[in-house]
Amino acid sequence: MKYSEVWDLEGFFPGGSESPQLRSHLDELHNKIDQFKSSEASFHVPKQKDDSERVATFIELSTEIILYLRQAGAFVSCLQAQDMNDRKSDALRGELTTYSATFQNSFTSFQQKLSHTDEEVWHALLKDYRLQELSFVLNEWRDKAKDKLPSEQESLISSLAIDGYHGWGQMYDTLVGSMKVEVEVDGETKTLSVGQANNLSSHKDEDVRRNVTHTLEKAWEEKEDMFARTLNHLGGFRLQTYEARGWKSVLKEPLEYNRMKEETLNAMWSAITKHQASFVQYLDRKAKLLGKDKLAWYDLDAPVSASTNTFSYQEGAEFIEKHFGQFGSQMAEFARHAFKNAWIEAEDRPGKRPGGFCTLFPMSEESRIFMTYSGSMSNVATLAHELGHAFHSYALRPKHMLNRNYAMNVAETASTFAEMIVADAAVKEATSKDEKIALVEDKIQRSVAFFMNIYARFIFETRFYQERKEGLVSATRLNELMEEAQKEAYGNSLSEYHPRFWASKLHFYITSVPFYNFPYTFGYLFSLSIYAKALEASENYEEKYIDLLRDTAVMSVEDLAMKHLGEDITKEEFWEKGVKLCVGDVEEFLSLTE
Repeated sequence: MKYSEVWDLEGFFPGGSESPQLRSHLDELHNKIDQFKSSEASFHVPKQKDDSERVATFIELSTEIILYLRQAGAFVSCLQAQDMNDRKSDALRGELTTYSATFQNSFTSFQQKLSHTDEEVWHALLKDYRLQELSFVLNEWRDKAKDKLPSEQESLISSLAIDGYHGWGQMYDTLVGSMKVEVEVDGETKTLSVGQANNLSSHKDEDVRRNVTHTLEKAWEEKEDMFARTLNHLGGFRLQTYEARGWKSVLKEPLEYNRMKEETLNAMWSAITKHQASFVQYLDRKAKLLGKDKLAWYDLDAPVSASTNTFSYQEGAEFIEKHFGQFGSQMAEFARHAFKNAWIEAEDRPGKRPGGFCTLFPMSEESRIFMTYSGSMSNVATLAHELGHAFHSYALRPKHMLNRNYAMNVAETASTFAEMIVADAAVKEATSKDEKIALVEDKIQRSVAFFMNIYARFIFETRFYQERKEGLVSATRLNELMEEAQKEAYGNSLSEYHPRFWASKLHFYITSVPFYNFPYTFGYLFSLSIYAKALEASENYEEKYIDLLRDTAVMSVEDLAMKHLGEDITKEEFWEKGVKLCVGDVEEFLSLTE
């Protein structure tokens, strides 16, 4: 069967942004939120065990609203990604943001009333069979509610965020969506979107890579004051909110969101920086292979091998199916189902948003994957990565919807695990030395991305917030902060950096949570441990892996690691084991390229 490179969205709401079914869904969502808001106003702090039925009824209604919001939100995200000129989908996003904020106001009030429940009554409530399975989530709600302002003030913050905080995030999307660059490729001048231009970072021709990088840098420079204002207002809104709540650390929100301790984060970065020299060695060797003293930023993804194997979309899909199958039958069958049913938007065409993502349609129990596929092994790995996200959602289907809200760091674990299966398989199937060099380097490039690029983002964001507390940070200063962070993270190993990376990277402008960076590195290294366990296992490891995935939303990552891996991840030793595996890839590359 030939797989489609264009996804099918019609099964959800036929007609795209003009869909009558979507309109009906949104109207029904509006009514449900009004019903919740009205009922919540008369909801009082539980006083006795018998109030459990009333609490369960509210949780059931809130769960239904969350389902409706996420179903519509996933659809609108797909519309916006597939066509950045679909203005109706932008309007729908604004409508959903309003609905979400309205619901969040009442929901926050409900959570705060639960937080005021007497301790003895609270424990009695959780013994009710309808609430018992949700005890982790309910305790988390309660703890977070205690940590916030009174509900009236939190409601005001949410209301102001619609046109303030979230409005600035949407402004960034609009600015990037309107950008086009002209570049010369293979003797032809092309007008490309940012996403298409980014795909040229691994072009074999240095002139193409350099020209597209400098053209993009100039495009970011032309709008840098607008991007700087956007970033400053996002950061300022967060800092004002934190100050009002009495939160001292800017890491409080992202760490709690990811259910992890700061000592775990520090141990991870410490293990990585300890082995920075190995990856600098790789960068130095790559520079020599390219005939340079030092790499420039635009050389980081350059091919060093004459092997330029490409995979058609069909070949890439079949490669993934085959190697998922060598890990476990459920992953392989799931991937096959996704390909056959057109869950993936992979076509290389203008007008698409840059990047890739996987989103769940919870009411349909289906996912959709967005990317731009151009045939490289890196594209195949990205496709496997996004299928890993989708498989995570699939594994959680037996769980209550509220027990499926896993955080970003463990989300990146599942995706990176899937990516690793494919990357390792590609190296093992290499038929020539040149091909093996290319594939080993592809693995190392991911390590460099997680250990150096992501680390530079983390350093930049940390220092940006420190300076933002004192006032607005100019575009010039943001450029300086970014270049300083990149030099530190890359060990001063490059000849030229990307000072406007802060403007080009969507992750700095996402309003769901700040520090949208370290969870990627966490997921990468955590998945290495799982992958090592899978390779060591004498019997099929797939069921144990699925069991781990099913626990990702109901415990801290420290507890998750102890339960399923028997490891203390607050210790540097845990992270160092994973980093050393990546150092092994570097050593193999150095040996192959002697």
